Amino acid sequence: MTILQRPWVRSLALLAALIAAFLIGLSFRGQPPAVSPSNQTEAAAQSTVWTCSMHPQIQAPKFGPCPLCGMDLIPLEQGDDGKAGIATLTLSESARKRAEIETVSVRREDVDHEVRMIGKLEADETRIRNITAWVPGRIDRLYVDYTGVAIRSGQKLFDLYSPDLYSAQTELLQAITMAEDLGQSDFESTRASADRTVKAARERLGLWGLTTSQIAEIESRGSAVDRITITAPTSGVVLKKDVVEGEYVKTGARVYSIADLSTLWLKLDAYESDLAWLQVAQTVDFETDAFPGETFTGTVAFVDPVLTERSRTIKVRVNVPNPDGRLVPGLFARATLRTAVDSDGRRARGAKPPMVIPISAPLLTGERAVVYVADPDEPGRYEGREVVLGPRAGDLYVVRSGLAEGEQVVTNGAFKIDSALQIRAKRSMMNPRKGTPPATDRSPLIAPEINDASDRVEIPPQARLSFDGLLSVYYEIADALSHDDFVAAQAAVAKFPSAVSNVEASSLPSANRESWTNVQAQLEKDAATVLAAETIKLARNSFFDLSNHLIDAVRTFAAVGSQTAMIFHCPMAMGGTGADWLQPKPGTENPYYGSMMFKCGSQKETLIAGTAPPTTP
Repeated sequence: MTILQRPWVRSLALLAALIAAFLIGLSFRGQPPAVSPSNQTEAAAQSTVWTCSMHPQIQAPKFGPCPLCGMDLIPLEQGDDGKAGIATLTLSESARKRAEIETVSVRREDVDHEVRMIGKLEADETRIRNITAWVPGRIDRLYVDYTGVAIRSGQKLFDLYSPDLYSAQTELLQAITMAEDLGQSDFESTRASADRTVKAARERLGLWGLTTSQIAEIESRGSAVDRITITAPTSGVVLKKDVVEGEYVKTGARVYSIADLSTLWLKLDAYESDLAWLQVAQTVDFETDAFPGETFTGTVAFVDPVLTERSRTIKVRVNVPNPDGRLVPGLFARATLRTAVDSDGRRARGAKPPMVIPISAPLLTGERAVVYVADPDEPGRYEGREVVLGPRAGDLYVVRSGLAEGEQVVTNGAFKIDSALQIRAKRSMMNPRKGTPPATDRSPLIAPEINDASDRVEIPPQARLSFDGLLSVYYEIADALSHDDFVAAQAAVAKFPSAVSNVEASSLPSANRESWTNVQAQLEKDAATVLAAETIKLARNSFFDLSNHLIDAVRTFAAVGSQTAMIFHCPMAMGGTGADWLQPKPGTENPYYGSMMFKCGSQKETLIAGTAPPTTP
């Protein structure tokens, strides 16, 4: 055996070779390893990190569904060529396809701002007449003996027996006889005095309600009558009848109230934020449940100069022509006022059209609006930019500043871009300052503080507690939608109108009853829309309006109750505009996506803390 064949010598040689390799590696530290073109794609694929646009704290080594919401993961680009202090991100062509990035051009377009209001039809106060007794007497006969009947001018209303009228007729006949006797007098003053007496007697009867033809009939007959028929001075509908046959009335006592309903008033409530869009002579379109699918038109005649502080609304009066009499006082109406918007986002005054972007383009945080703009010189590069938005006009937002006409803004996938920037601790919608650590704790189990009750209407506790039944039915609807049970959702929503009517509204202060009546009508309309939906997708779209109006109602009227009411928000729902709903317990159960993204969303507010432990609806 040679010395090289001995085991301890071979071991020592191997150790020396390892030490030499280690020293060589140290000499090349900091230099990038060489990657051949053949294995470059494989190395890139192995280094890709996959994340969720909704939950950026998720980082997985391979493509798949998000473990929290079930959405497809997107690749997290490792490179970052953004400019310092600017939110920028560059995506490869394949990454853009997976993220489904879509862009549109910023353009100028004539748009209208919509002001939606709710109100009630009333009789035109300027066309209401009270028929009163001009002399004391007894109602011997009523020709119009019930309310609601339509009458025409000159129609008989009632027969009045009045000793004073009888005496006035006698005086007129005596004055006429005396004037005839003195007509041959040689003294002009005597004849003039007799004529003045006749004229005064006629005027007295006219002031007591007799028509010219009735007075002429008395003169031609030559005798007084003990009963006089009073006729209608105008056409209209009898709103009130205050007497019965045989009743004795005094001077000034009201017998009828008559209203001309050929023109009505529509009294609407507009929020104070809409005051800048209101002015006299604007056209208003409205609908009523009495004539579904039919639109009526009126003109703004008056905008109340005083704000109703309790409801924070302005009264708007609209004159509504009603020549066929189909519309009647008391009908609820949902009105829309459209006003052209100028380039500054104000009421148009003949200026050039404003710049607009789709409502899906901006990411809204409440105080800021961020859009992502495509770089025209570098495909796949997107820059975040804060913009100042004007009013919303349908499916568009007016842009006051921050964008130029023709720039390409991201309309689909902006939230995914923003999520990637958050993970990299760059400027984004949620992190406006560069270097702010990304939000990694998005647990929906962290409950926000309970909403301040100072904004709520002061109403009795029993009225607030009666919201429990309403919330229970709503939770049944939301639970059925979140579990994709369309049949159960329809069965639950059928009970909603009854639950709304069971709210203890009679104990509300009189100043708040009309507000609740308007809310009640809106909730019942929303429930009817959900019930009429033919598919679960349409039901979820209508559930959006029902949830928003119920949240407003609970926020205003129900500060306490045994039922817990938590607001949850999903930013992906309703085409990326986001949607809210109520739940009685923590833990997201998304009714807008169901099993597709059951856990998509998080709790953002607690409206009612609740006195009973939260349970599954």
